Amino acid sequence: MVYFMMADGFEEAEALVPFDILTRCGLSCNLVSFSETEIVKGSHGISVVANMMLKDLDLSDAECIVFPGGGMGTENLDKNTEIDNIIKKAVDKGIIIGAICAAPSVLGKRGYLKGLKATCYPGFEKYLAGAEISSDRVVCSGKIITAKGAGAAFDFGYALASRLKDENTAKEVIRKIY
Repeated sequence: MVYFMMADGFEEAEALVPFDILTRCGLSCNLVSFSETEIVKGSHGISVVANMMLKDLDLSDAECIVFPGGGMGTENLDKNTEIDNIIKKAVDKGIIIGAICAAPSVLGKRGYLKGLKATCYPGFEKYLAGAEISSDRVVCSGKIITAKGAGAAFDFGYALASRLKDENTAKEVIRKIY
């Protein structure tokens, strides 16, 4: 199961494009609301209906957790009191973690990027404590996949699919989309 951590202000493309790619690859995905309701408001006025609430999140079946970016969405994830527990559980269980745009800062502020190569939306590099900063669109380093921003959403989805499913399936899905 892949869990997308959805907070108000998330960048729509950074959540929905990878979600779409992963589901096309046959992976099960859930949108987890960090909001008061199941409706999570995107940064550009598009709201999505999450299929589970944060209080119901159980990572026992998780293969991956994904943090979409967006300035306000990242800020709302970062200040949530459960975020530390979620990341720690994921790291302890060896779950793949994806973070795009500003969201790698949530990992970096907590020291989870130390010694790893990472990328993020320009201007957020200062929050990637101890990381080797890359200008690449997508970076896979250990169990963490980071990406630059909305323009890299397809590349990010492809990288996640390659790791979670297999490269041939990911390539075929991308081929069909393009």
